[in-house]
Amino acid sequence: MASDNRSEIYIRSRWGEIDSNGHMRNVAFLDISANSRMEFFNANGYTLTEFFGAGLGPVVLKDEIEYKREVRLAEDLTVTNELAGISEDNTRFILRNQFIKANGKLACKISSLVAFFDLATRKMIAPPENLMKAILSLPRSEDFSTITQ
Repeated sequence: MASDNRSEIYIRSRWGEIDSNGHMRNVAFLDISANSRMEFFNANGYTLTEFFGAGLGPVVLKDEIEYKREVRLAEDLTVTNELAGISEDNTRFILRNQFIKANGKLACKISSLVAFFDLATRKMIAPPENLMKAILSLPRSEDFSTITQ
């Protein structure tokens, strides 16, 4: 379920997301991170159908995961979306998800370098104006930066 501002979702960790150590698997964090981004895009008028109709594909170039605390089975989490960086030509973005436990403590932080791929030319492009506006509406992270490379 998404919040009113669509910059966060609420989840409960599920059995299939737990590993043999009794905590959430790294792949589960990445799946939830991707889902959180897509929930944000959907809420702002960009469903997968809209992406394909525009000849545009969202791609992840890099994910960086920083674990802080374990997440166990049936724990409630808030997953936030933030804008942590943008390239000068608006073709690349760092979108960050923070997984916050019910007690307010940070469990995990994922920073994803994302871009939008023109499906015809097979090149990275700046997103359409309305999608760019949605991305810029995200809260900025404390360490927001310009992507230079």
